[in-house]
Amino acid sequence: MNERFFPGAGSAPALDILLDIELPVTLRFGRRQMSLDEILRLDTGSIVEFDRHVEDPVEVLVNDKVVARGEAVTVHGHYGVRILEVAGAREHHQPTAQPGEPE
Repeated sequence: MNERFFPGAGSAPALDILLDIELPVTLRFGRRQMSLDEILRLDTGSIVEFDRHVEDPVEVLVNDKVVARGEAVTVHGHYGVRILEVAGAREHHQPTAQPGEPE
C-alpha cells in the first residue's frame, strides 16, 4: 500500500478503520423481469414467481456482488441465512447480471 495515502498501512489500527465500514448486505431469492402493466396489476395477495426453485440456494450480495450462497432460515422469528458456500474471488469482482441479461 502507498504510505502517502495510508500512513502506517499494514498496521492493526489502519485495518481496524476499514473493518468498521458498514456495507449493504442483500439476500436474493431470485429475479423476474416484468412489464409495467404486470407491475401495475400487482395487488394484495398477488404472487410473483421467480426464476429459482425452492431448493436452490439464495445469494448473499454485498455492494451488489455475490459473496456467498446459502439457505434461508428463521432465527427467533427473524429471517437469516445459513452460509453453504463462499463465492470465489473471481465472482466477487464480476457485477451481477441485470434482469433479462444472461448470467
